[in-house]
Amino acid sequence: MHEQGIPHARAVVLIEASEESGSPDLPAYIDHLGERLGTPSLVVCLDSGCGNYDQLWVTTSLRGLWTGTITVRVLEEGVHSGSASGIVPSSFRILRQLISRIEDEATGAVVPPELYAQIPADRIAQARDIAAVLGEAVKTTYPFAGKTRPVADDPTELILNRAWRPQLAVTGIEGLPEPENAGNVMLPFTTATLSLRLPPALDADGADALLRKLLIEQVPYGAVVELDVRNANTGWNAPSLAPWLEKSLAAASQATFSRPPAYFGEGGTIPFMGMLGEKFPQAQFVITGALGPHSNAHGPNEFLHIPTAKKVTAVVAMVLADHFAAAA
Repeated sequence: MHEQGIPHARAVVLIEASEESGSPDLPAYIDHLGERLGTPSLVVCLDSGCGNYDQLWVTTSLRGLWTGTITVRVLEEGVHSGSASGIVPSSFRILRQLISRIEDEATGAVVPPELYAQIPADRIAQARDIAAVLGEAVKTTYPFAGKTRPVADDPTELILNRAWRPQLAVTGIEGLPEPENAGNVMLPFTTATLSLRLPPALDADGADALLRKLLIEQVPYGAVVELDVRNANTGWNAPSLAPWLEKSLAAASQATFSRPPAYFGEGGTIPFMGMLGEKFPQAQFVITGALGPHSNAHGPNEFLHIPTAKKVTAVVAMVLADHFAAAA
């Protein structure tokens, strides 16, 4: 913008890597740098994704995240299964029972109604629009093994599942020997890491209190349960777009992609977005990015689609120019 002589308002660039470093220090720096940051009227975040590489994708919501590691212990040491099975309960079975308090293993639906939030009507309408744009790509973007199918056929429902409904994933297991090393031994303990995505509008602290109660109270057979909660992050739902910003995004997407923008809820979590939303309630937000189909975020083969990244950069420049003009 400087090279082209395009005016813009005061801009502060904040680069953080707390997710990559495992050091969640951004809130402390936001407070420490409060006077230098001031009170922004526009926040642009470039950490989100896109449904295709054909148009601008603007993120309207982000799910929250609860992550915890649970250990179920039934023995002080492993014992022969021929001697103990039928007397000693299986730590794996008890763990499975506890997880079933959160998730219906037959459908994958989260069980407690308190972990759901009402989906706003405009977000449902946007999901239908995205389903019309992406069609079968909602399903085919994932590397399914063999004849594995998605959990539903309706693309709109899949989009809402991903963006607005709670979903549980077991992301780690400990206590189970490698199959080639497994003997006829009752396992003394089983540990699992649980990753529960929360609806954008759900309070993470309330969800945390409920999950602790579900997982550690009234444990079958009186087994010993240890729960280590790593994260409880509330999600984020974007405020309504100001007329100037909605017009700007439409014009910028048309100018760079020759197509209108798409508005969608992202299934992942950007923890600091909720924090920025609370600190700057009067600000407008543009959350976008270039992580699209097959870019495999956080995977060993993650890649950046450079043509899209260039276009997104141009879009941001246009929005900054319109922001300056709107404030003049």
